[in-house]
Amino acid sequence: MFLEPHFKGHRSGWIEVICGSMFSGKTEELIRRLRRAKIANQKVEIFKPKVDTRYDDAKVVSHDANSIHSTPIEHSDQLLVLSDGVSVVAVDEAQFFDMELPRNCEKLAMRGIRVIVAGLDMDFRGLPFGPMPNLLAIAEYITKVHAICPHCGNLATHSYRLSEEEATVVLGEKNVYEPRCRTCYHLGKVI
Repeated sequence: MFLEPHFKGHRSGWIEVICGSMFSGKTEELIRRLRRAKIANQKVEIFKPKVDTRYDDAKVVSHDANSIHSTPIEHSDQLLVLSDGVSVVAVDEAQFFDMELPRNCEKLAMRGIRVIVAGLDMDFRGLPFGPMPNLLAIAEYITKVHAICPHCGNLATHSYRLSEEEATVVLGEKNVYEPRCRTCYHLGKVI
């Protein structure tokens, strides 16, 4: 992979990843960081996958209804074109993006941009989800947030799908998924 060399005086960017299960507060934390960057008068741009229309076509919306305007995009290559003059680039629902997302985030960081990415680290089967493992590998900062398991009260690390659908990507909310701890997740339908 070719990256532009880091010259003296060139501001270094970095990559931050916020990950966890469904309902763990990933988007809420992303919005919080972006609001702080705006208070610091930094130019911010946020992107989300065009396929994510659960709450709004253009806004990034947390499960507790906080929102921030975003630009829906189809491919992570668009990040490079739409981020000129920006200090902070944020990407929500990163697991739904193409596998080029880590490479493109690294290119942005090499331009001196702070890149904040939020997404599910595991799919409903408990397997690494999309580009998230590669993002976690290259990130300077990682924040793992947790939901609470509604069955036992322990920290939830898994997104348990309540429906029988087998597709990896099934958009849904509390009617389709619930957060579960490792034990309750593996107990499955017994609960």
